[in-house]
Amino acid sequence: IFRRGYQRGLAHWLIMWGCFLAVAITFPLVFGWLHFESLPEQPEWYRVFFFGFPTFSFPSGSIFGFVTFHGLVWASFLVIAGVMLAMRRRMREEGAAALQSFAEDFLPLILLFAVSLTGLMLTASYTWMKGYAYDFLAIVHAITVIFTFLWLPFGKFFHIFQRPAQLGVRFYKDVGQHEEAATCRRCRQPSTSRMHVEDLIRVEAELGYRYEINGPGVEHY
Repeated sequence: IFRRGYQRGLAHWLIMWGCFLAVAITFPLVFGWLHFESLPEQPEWYRVFFFGFPTFSFPSGSIFGFVTFHGLVWASFLVIAGVMLAMRRRMREEGAAALQSFAEDFLPLILLFAVSLTGLMLTASYTWMKGYAYDFLAIVHAITVIFTFLWLPFGKFFHIFQRPAQLGVRFYKDVGQHEEAATCRRCRQPSTSRMHVEDLIRVEAELGYRYEINGPGVEHY
């Protein structure tokens, strides 16, 4: 992506690492894989438990404790910076503006911004506002997160799963350069590897999709 533009690559880089950091923190905490307990003899010290096993301890007021307990804050900063760069490009570059749509291009950025901003507001509430409106902010934050997860399969967020799957197509193309190629039945030009075509036919049949065509010289779509 950096080859297509420095700011474009930086926006993707910031959003990616911000989301990756947030997931790496949130999921272990939610599922109980990671948690912290204060030491009975030293309440100002916390011990880290990983999958139920005690590991190291650290003072809560240390720099390490500050950085650790504000991990989602740093993730929000990264995501917001990336969203701002992406928004700037979509509002100023004519090429991007000519092809973009609200649902595909702006809504994912708005959702990421909303999740990050409401998360920061939670931190601001319990840090500087003595918990003022914390319950309301927590509900708003939960709504933005839930809506983002619901939107995941229908927009650009699905690239998280789609792009790794496309690597399989790249592997088939690499194999096709060294093995027998499948040719077009009409123009007789090579299109992809024969292994790719045969594997696709077999997988589709296993999933219940059959595209055999009755006709002279035609065996399968």
